[in-house]
Formats: sequence, structure tokens, C-alpha cells
Amino acid sequence: MVKPVKASKGTVASRVTEGASAKKAAVKPPKAESRTALVRRARRINRELAEAYPYAHPELDFENPFELLVATVLSAQTTDLRVNQTTPALFAKYPTPEDLAAANPEEVEEILRPTGFFRAKTKSVIGLSKALAEQFGGEVPGRLEDLVKLPGVGRKTAFVVLGNAFGRPGITVDTHFQRLVKRWQWTDETDPDKIEAAVGALFPKSEWTMLSHHVIFHGRRICHARKPACGACPIAPLCPAYGEGETDPEKAKKLLKYEKGGFPGQRLKPPQAYLDAGGKPAPPLGAG
Repeated sequence: MVKPVKASKGTVASRVTEGASAKKAAVKPPKAESRTALVRRARRINRELAEAYPYAHPELDFENPFELLVATVLSAQTTDLRVNQTTPALFAKYPTPEDLAAANPEEVEEILRPTGFFRAKTKSVIGLSKALAEQFGGEVPGRLEDLVKLPGVGRKTAFVVLGNAFGRPGITVDTHFQRLVKRWQWTDETDPDKIEAAVGALFPKSEWTMLSHHVIFHGRRICHARKPACGACPIAPLCPAYGEGETDPEKAKKLLKYEKGGFPGQRLKPPQAYLDAGGKPAPPLGAG
């Protein structure tokens, strides 16, 4: 359950300002950081991100496990925003695994065209729907070993579904997660499965799902790939990569995205806590 925003923490804008005031104190961790020190720093970063993003949530729109599974598969090589703009039409026409399993591939391709790689994605979502209908009675299984057997479903997708549809902890190692844990020197691993294991060992299992949301939220809003907004970052004093991006607070604020920059978020129907914090719903496909 997403925690409500506490008024005592101040507005989103004030949190950015408070974070910016600490930038001059940013200190890189020692090169020979001990395991104990790494665990403490990693957990403190997660606590700070939890305060910065108390409304962190999965940014794919879904009403049930099937919709989340399909949406997550479709999110490969595109944005959650584009998926959210596309899936309403898909689920309106094919609301169940049985419906999508029996669909005309050409009609599904036309709906999924905006997400890119639409032919491969059509094959995957129809294939996984057939597997659900034939092997699992039309229900999404709640076990990792079953989910990864479905067409187009890997560990990352499986953990998104397990964590957010079934409440079972998992770490989602997407491109944002990989980039940030490398910048923070949490692990030197480059293989997603090894990153998952290394980072998971730093935190209690119960924190894995929300940790993923915190890191991904931060990667999308502030710690961008090409030009991170270091001067507006609430965890700058804990970041070994501080200074790779814009350090001037005012210039950094101009780089902020989504609610911290006053722009629409990823979901058409976001949680109320996100809206209360100043977040804006995404526009429907074709708007603007």
C-alpha cells in the first residue's frame, strides 16, 4: 500500500530546495568502503528516497494481474507512458487471457503499433495469454518459476507482477535501476540477475519491491542517464557520482521531470497520494 504524503515533510518543491542546500557537503565514499559501511549507506539512500517519493508506485496502469503482466511485457524498449496510452484500447477489446489468446494478430498489432516492436510484442502477449488459458485456467500464476515460463516473461517482468499484483517481494532491475546502483557503487556487476542478487543482499527482503520503486522513480525524475540533476538531488551527500551532472541548484531544477518539474507523470490513472503530492496524470494517446 502506498503511504500517504505527510504534510510535515513539506511540498515537493520544498524537498527539492532542501536537498539542494546540502550539495556543497557532498562527499564521495572512501575507495575501500567496507561491507558494513556500504550496507549502511545503501539503506540510508533508500530511506532518503522514501521521504522524497512517499507516493512511489508502479508506473504502469493496471486493474488486475493480467493487465499488469501484459503491460510490463509491452514496456520493453518504450516508456511506461506510451504503454499506458496504448493499453486502454487493448484491454477494452481483449479484457481476459481467453479473449487475447483468440485475437486476430493483425488487429492486435495495429493497437500495439505505438509501443514499437509491435509484431514481436503481439506474438508475446498472445502467446502468454494462450499459456494462461491452457495451463493456468486463465489466471496469472503467483510463482516466479511459473511466470518465467510464459512467452516474453523474464525475471524482471515476473518480479514486477509478483511485487505489485501479489505483494511478494522482488527487485526490478530495469535500465534505471542498473544505472543508479552503478553510480552509487552498490555493485560492480553488469548482468541483471547478478545485480538483483548483489543489491538484494544489502536490504531486508521485505523492502525489495519499494526499493525498486524508489530507485526507478529517482532515475526518471532526477538522476537521468545523460544529464543528472545533481544540484536538485536529495541524496547528493551519499552519492559517489555527485558532480557528473549539473550541480547548480537553479540550473538543476530546470532538468527535473514529471511531478518534480511540473510535468505529467507516466500513469493515466495514478494513485491519489501521487496526485496529492502535485503529480499530474499522463495524457491519453493522441492528446497534444
